[in-house]
Amino acid sequence: MIRLIIHGCNGKMGKVVAKLAKENPEFEVVAGVDKNTFPLDFPVYSDLKEVKEEADVVIDFSYHEAIPNLVKEAAKRKIPVVIATTGLSEEELKTVEEASKEIPIFRSANMSLGINVLISLVKEAAKVLEGFDIEIVEKHHNMKKDAPSGTALMIADAINQVLPEKREYVYGRYTKTEQRKPNEIGIHAVRGGTIVGEHDVIFAGPNEVITISHSAQSREVFGYGALKAAKFLIGQKPGLYTMEDLVKKG
Repeated sequence: MIRLIIHGCNGKMGKVVAKLAKENPEFEVVAGVDKNTFPLDFPVYSDLKEVKEEADVVIDFSYHEAIPNLVKEAAKRKIPVVIATTGLSEEELKTVEEASKEIPIFRSANMSLGINVLISLVKEAAKVLEGFDIEIVEKHHNMKKDAPSGTALMIADAINQVLPEKREYVYGRYTKTEQRKPNEIGIHAVRGGTIVGEHDVIFAGPNEVITISHSAQSREVFGYGALKAAKFLIGQKPGLYTMEDLVKKG
């Protein structure tokens, strides 16, 4: 039995993780942390420092500003952390890196296994489709605060890893009056309704266009991925881990 603390437990994704964990005999949610401390099926605290229960892993679906305090306290308590929160600043990422010297930390901008297959495909496409223009269009619900999505940036970074010359990220084209440069990756954000998450990667070349797409039909895909990541962290050495590490392990 893997004992979980859900950080951000009263948010949309926190509730999804709690539901999936309750349905899975491999997991038990022993406590939650949230600024809204109304109780669920487990005790809820306003800070990890207040949690009395022993746990094996923390799963975080909160807000980027909460991450530094979370990882510092988790490092003190030697509890591994799964970070699914996006929009982290450079300073916040440095704090995560420091904490990963003490505990294993799994961080991914997207917990979907399907998105990580998409990333593998676009990396292969980028190697082959030399000279093609690359554009990324991401769509999310109207409550999402950060733009572009962490997943869109993760896709762009993955493409840049395999290109012989790094490309510049261009966020939208409003006010631009010159033609598109060959060394660009365009990244565009759509916000509306209840869209869970859609990502299209467009390779546009002479007389042909290839689009590789992923559409999340339910938030549960991210919850399943977070639980897989939590299970993966058990027994790992301190360090930073990604979905690529989980996929390699199978």
